[in-house]
Amino acid sequence: MSITPLPDSASRSPKLKRSEDSDHATPQLDGDADDGAALQFAYDDEMPSELQSPAAEQEQDDAPAKKQKIERPTRLNYAPHMTLRGHKRGVAQVKISPDGKWIASCSADATIKIWDSRSGALAHTLEGHLAGVSTIAWSPDSKVLASGSDDKIIRLWDVSTGRCLPSPLVGHHNYVYSLAFSPKGNMLVSGSYDEAVFLWDVRTARLMRSLPAHSDPVSGVDFVRDGTLIVSCASDGMIRIWDTGTGQCLKTLIHEDNASVTSVRFSPNGKFVLAATLDSCVRLWNYVEGRCVKTYQGHENKKYSINTAFGSYTAEVEKQRTMEGQEQGEPEAQPKWAFAAGGSDDGRVMLWDVSSKEVLQELKGHDGVVLGIDVGLDDQTIVTCGNDTTVKVWKRLPLPEGIPNGVDGTNGVHDGAEVKGMLMENVATEPVTGEATPAAISTPVPVGVAANDEG
Repeated sequence: MSITPLPDSASRSPKLKRSEDSDHATPQLDGDADDGAALQFAYDDEMPSELQSPAAEQEQDDAPAKKQKIERPTRLNYAPHMTLRGHKRGVAQVKISPDGKWIASCSADATIKIWDSRSGALAHTLEGHLAGVSTIAWSPDSKVLASGSDDKIIRLWDVSTGRCLPSPLVGHHNYVYSLAFSPKGNMLVSGSYDEAVFLWDVRTARLMRSLPAHSDPVSGVDFVRDGTLIVSCASDGMIRIWDTGTGQCLKTLIHEDNASVTSVRFSPNGKFVLAATLDSCVRLWNYVEGRCVKTYQGHENKKYSINTAFGSYTAEVEKQRTMEGQEQGEPEAQPKWAFAAGGSDDGRVMLWDVSSKEVLQELKGHDGVVLGIDVGLDDQTIVTCGNDTTVKVWKRLPLPEGIPNGVDGTNGVHDGAEVKGMLMENVATEPVTGEATPAAISTPVPVGVAANDEG
């Protein structure tokens, strides 16, 4: 993928407002205007994308259809499935393995825990870091877990044995705050409070390239789906796109509000970047054109560094089977839509439809800020974690009877005891697994403060 480089911004202050630098200003677009962007989130190259904007859906209405059109659900019904307890301090990040078998969580208590995704049983507690662990990343084959800590070291773990591989990755001069594996698993990218992005050769445990990426601590990194690009972000308000092979900065994205960026993630098809910022917004960027195309709101995020995730959803099973002309047992390509997910300082988890920006559901279950979130590839299970020391697993259930899809106008947003009852009616006694849960931590983990930093 080629991107036209912007003029070098190294000589300009990253704190400068975009209105004061109109020559290099990034055009802003919130997606409400007709920008012509078809937000297609193909999860596989071979599969035609069904995840598109309402405008694109309208264009297909006039075409002759062989099957009945399946309407997009305007709400989801994720409910608590398990609560995993065992960490002694706040849980900074949680990740589902690519094969869906494991859930990994890391904490300010300096440990990483590996849980069985089906039973919730604790498989391993990984110990070896000398300080809090802020970030973890799964290798594509689900056999290796990487962890980054306030002890400035990146460790690689054999998931089958729970043992640390002999050669840690050493080179950062400050807290390691973000990690991501390349799609082939041969490279690892890391972001640190030393303001640098490092690219590592996993097989030799050697540093391949150091990118002087930002003028403030690097809070997020990610690889694009084919491994050719890296995205990084920092509290300097900048999002930067890098060429993996040359280390060249291809694009710098800055919103006019210049809010601190706490996390970045490429969309599954690699065409967009999802970024969380400390102005209570999650923004979707078309990074090739340098435009913000969608802004998702409704949560509170002004203090903590939270993660975001992409997921997909379909119509409910019983509705899919009413498609005209479908024979029983006949395989079909189910229509899919994309959602964006993110935590909130007040304990909520927000699920937004990517194209319409509608709030599909608010998940409530954590006591305090939700720091980490991930969505499983196989069944779109959601896992969340936060300062309450717990990891929660959420499963999608059919909508309760008597509440039609989108009829009552709530768009899946419910409050109070009514929703709590609705969620728990469909769930048996909530399993509690792992070790005994100690008292909740008292020290928050805001952006700018690493996992074990109490000051």
